Amino acid sequence: MKILYGLFLCVLVPVYWHHYGPANFLWASDIALFLVFVALWSESRLLNSMMAIGVLPFEIAWTVDFLTGSQLLGMASYMFEPERPLYLRGLSLFHMLLPLVMIFLLRSLGYDRRALPAQVLLIWIVLPVTYLVTDPAANINLVFGPGLEPQTAIHPLLYLAIEMALLPVAVCWPTHMVLRRLFGE
Repeated sequence: MKILYGLFLCVLVPVYWHHYGPANFLWASDIALFLVFVALWSESRLLNSMMAIGVLPFEIAWTVDFLTGSQLLGMASYMFEPERPLYLRGLSLFHMLLPLVMIFLLRSLGYDRRALPAQVLLIWIVLPVTYLVTDPAANINLVFGPGLEPQTAIHPLLYLAIEMALLPVAVCWPTHMVLRRLFGE
C-alpha cells in the first residue's frame, strides 16, 4: 500500500501542479493526502488522527456527493464537467480512497487524542495562509465564502474568523469524540 500510494502521488503532484497550480495543494484534502502518506510510512498515529478529525467527514461527504451524481452538496460537481479531462477527474477519485486509508490506519495504529489541539493549530495556520495567498475566485478551503462564490454579506476577515472558530467546534470536536470512542487512545 505504501508503494502504490507513493506512486499515485508521483503522478498526481505534477499533473495537479500543471492544471491547477501550486495553490491547489492548500486544499485540506490535498494536505490530508500528503500527511496521511507520511503517517502511512512513519506509522504516525498523531498525523493520521489529525487528518481523520479534520478531513474525514468532508471526504465522506464528497464520496456521498459523487456517488449521488453531485446532487446533494455540489462538492463533487467538477467530476461531471466534460470540459475537464477524464484523467484529471480520475485523479480526484482519491477522495474516495483516502477515507479508507485513514480508517485502516486508525484500526491499525489507534487514535491519538493529541490530534484535536494539533489539528486546530493546523487549521488556524492553513486558513489564514490560504486567505492571503489564493485567488478569491478559487475559494480554496471556502475561506472567502460557504459556496463556490466569495460571500459579500459580512466583512471577509470576519467570515474567515467565523470559519476558523466553527471548524474546530462543529467538525473536529465531534469527530474527535467519535473516533476516540471507536478506536481508543
